[in-house]
Amino acid sequence: MIEEHAIVVGLENDSALLEIVRKTPCGLCGKSRGCGISLWGKLFNHKSVFKASNNIGAKVGDGVIVGVDEQALLKSSMSIYGIPLAAVLCGAFAGMAFIPEGAVQGQKDTYAVLGAIAGLVLSLFWLKGHSEGQRYNARYRPVILRADDHVMMNLQCERGE
Repeated sequence: MIEEHAIVVGLENDSALLEIVRKTPCGLCGKSRGCGISLWGKLFNHKSVFKASNNIGAKVGDGVIVGVDEQALLKSSMSIYGIPLAAVLCGAFAGMAFIPEGAVQGQKDTYAVLGAIAGLVLSLFWLKGHSEGQRYNARYRPVILRADDHVMMNLQCERGE
């Protein structure tokens, strides 16, 4: 289980709306000086809110530890990145297979590009349908694992409260 600190910002039925507590502006590494991504994170102060199963009865304002299954995350990442990449390559090869006899080099490239675009578009439609089907699969949903009082204390220290 991959774990992260979060704060409950809302409740919906048996789920909670959570906001991840970021220790760095972008959440990628501990470096904040000399980093372009860090600068964008500070400028836009992006906060993402997501829904997680609330099995512990957390209330709005509570600090919690939220977790997601590693295998589900890996499988989702492979689907999101791998399938479109494979579809682009297959589409390009398929486009090249339909090149008519006597075509000049510019036409060959056009068929390959059109095939790649068609492969990408088809894979994105497939991914949309696949992700809609997985939306209610409990394996892919984050879960609140336990309460975490340290989150609230750290936020109060950062704010000077």
